[in-house]
Amino acid sequence: MTRRNGHGETARAARARRALERQLAYQRAKAQVAVGHEDEYVGAMRARSARVRARLEEFRPVAADARVLEVGSGAHGLVFFFGTTRGVGVDPLACDYAALFPAWQDRARTIAACGERLPFDDASFDIVLCDNVVDHAEDPARIARELVRVLAPGGLLYFTVNFHHPFYSVAARLHSAWNAAGLRFEIGPFADHTVHLTLDSARALFRGLPLRVLAERGNTAEAKALARQRPPRHAGDRLKRVLFKNALYELVAEREP
Repeated sequence: MTRRNGHGETARAARARRALERQLAYQRAKAQVAVGHEDEYVGAMRARSARVRARLEEFRPVAADARVLEVGSGAHGLVFFFGTTRGVGVDPLACDYAALFPAWQDRARTIAACGERLPFDDASFDIVLCDNVVDHAEDPARIARELVRVLAPGGLLYFTVNFHHPFYSVAARLHSAWNAAGLRFEIGPFADHTVHLTLDSARALFRGLPLRVLAERGNTAEAKALARQRPPRHAGDRLKRVLFKNALYELVAEREP
């Protein structure tokens, strides 16, 4: 039986709503800091978009008029400086971000919508981007299906998500359980995510979908090494040295006919 809270939400939906609330509060504070420093933000965004575009162009050229969709375009997404005349960003907070960051948000058309229910026809886009988003959302697997549904045959998917040692998945479920029971004590990393994926569960999001994998990688070793190099700020940082956290899974794939 699916458990719902007093607002009629499932526990996962409540976590997704809370993650959005926290993200909006964070970006509102960030917008105040960004005033007068827009060029610095734009420079960083240009560089990141160029890296992702170059990654895709390892497999084929990206046309200047390619139909590009970014799901979870957020405040500082890839689509704004991806170099296409037909870029679209989708994010539940798109209207808020357009007001908070006008210096670049109008560089692409943005739509306030959820990744689980994309407002586009099948095969609408040549390139679909989703950069470290789905573990903040209500239904990561459904988003994965939507990413593939709107991708045209022969189109390219670029997808990333953080993955973690299995310990963090157990800890996240405990965090959810005590908050659902009425003990309102939030730990930031768990309150900002709906799930903590392992590498296997990240890969499983696309299992059985009509994709041909061109490249995939997970940087577990790099995440462990980085945790050992950084001076620990608290007990959680010490734990990362043994049980890695925030490794990155990256997938580049082609939509099959």
